[in-house]
Amino acid sequence: MNPKLGLRFLLLLLLCYSVESQCSKGCDLALASYYVWQEANLTFIAEVMQSSILKSSDFDTILRYNPQVPSKDFLPSFTRINIPFPCDCIEGQFLGHSFNFNVRSGNNYTDVAYTYYANLTTIPSLIYFNNYSQYNIPDNGAVLNVSVNCSCGDSRVSKDYDLFTTYPLQPSDTFESIANQNNVTQELLQRYNVGFNFSQGTGVVYIPTKDANGSYRSLKSSTGALGFSGIAGGTIAGISMAAVAVALLLAVLIYVDFYRKKKGKGAILLSASPQLSPPPVHVTGSNSNRPVNAPGSQGLTGITVNKSVEYSYEELSKATDDFSLANKIGEGGFGTVYYAELRGEKAAIKKMNVQDSKEFFAELKVLTHIHHLNLVRLLGYCVEGFLFLVYEYIENGNLSQHLRGSGKDPLPWSTRVQIALDSARGLEYIHEHTVPVYIHRDIKSANILIDKNFRGKVADFGLTKLTEVGGASLLTHLVGTFGYMPPE
Repeated sequence: MNPKLGLRFLLLLLLCYSVESQCSKGCDLALASYYVWQEANLTFIAEVMQSSILKSSDFDTILRYNPQVPSKDFLPSFTRINIPFPCDCIEGQFLGHSFNFNVRSGNNYTDVAYTYYANLTTIPSLIYFNNYSQYNIPDNGAVLNVSVNCSCGDSRVSKDYDLFTTYPLQPSDTFESIANQNNVTQELLQRYNVGFNFSQGTGVVYIPTKDANGSYRSLKSSTGALGFSGIAGGTIAGISMAAVAVALLLAVLIYVDFYRKKKGKGAILLSASPQLSPPPVHVTGSNSNRPVNAPGSQGLTGITVNKSVEYSYEELSKATDDFSLANKIGEGGFGTVYYAELRGEKAAIKKMNVQDSKEFFAELKVLTHIHHLNLVRLLGYCVEGFLFLVYEYIENGNLSQHLRGSGKDPLPWSTRVQIALDSARGLEYIHEHTVPVYIHRDIKSANILIDKNFRGKVADFGLTKLTEVGGASLLTHLVGTFGYMPPE
């Protein structure tokens, strides 16, 4: 057998046997913070949120958890109420509960996710758990599976709390207001939602909550929902450190093989050290931002990329004050971005988990070989413990911040047109003037950066697809951000 194939087979085997379930059991109770939309009433809310805890006409149970609601007959709009529900381990993968929604005529996934379930679920979740097209849900008695995430606590953070509220953010919510409204400290809130951007106005956080008797419930044991250390924020990567190391090493080996065959000596060269040990692995939900070193860890070595600088973890950590929140400037689907000054140049550092190696290599591949005035410039990378990409710092943030009233000055129309033209030129370059050509596949206002001269630069190439000129259809499957994708 080819030695490389033998090693790859062994790695795959190890990976299969190292992956554990991400949860083994749930807990008997969680709360959902339901944002009361106009015309909603307790009858409707109890119907869509009914479970083994709450029956469709059991208003008394709802009122027990909402002493601020004076009567079942009057429910003020644009307020929040807590709805009790069981927190289960779904498919062995995450903590949540599956509600059944009886489809009405004309319903679509947008109505269900953002109105009827008040942002407690998402359109991608509805698509995943149901067989209906989002544009063609049958009216004749169809029932949707609506999954709502939950948390059962995390003994590594504290054993004092095991009842949590699943809290969907509204655009007006801030870190401070969420903490104040729920009578918890900001420090505790951050520890249970590590890395979450509380100012983004969307997404779900998990908040320690008092029960119907006005008391916090403590964890019954240190095992928690996972059977070994509890769970933070409803989900924890259930892959052991060995499995993560194996997965990353496997990805690197495949990457090495492919590019040596395709590009030869002039291409990106990736090689694994003969004595490669498992790399440092970050424990999700840990109180520390530092990676946790496996015994005998030497890290990932041997990656060299033309025209890009390889930084050390120590250098990046020092430049960001150990990746402190004060230096955090953004967060996306594949990582958190921090401001830094490196070797006399302002920089933006994207910190990614090892599970995002596909997106990491996609960006590294594109930005190492392609350079254009209207594409963000890659300065370098680091592969110690986490995966890091280091970009030029763009002073005026992204276009979305200027369009959505997030403290940035409104842009005059002439500037908006210029940014649109800049973005089009950057896309035209990668679509038409490179060999092979690249398709971005996630263009949106948040991925268009604005420099100090208010010129546009396209960023975030993690979903880029390489294709031959005149090749097959690019729409092989849907990727990108919902709401920005064409219906095709």
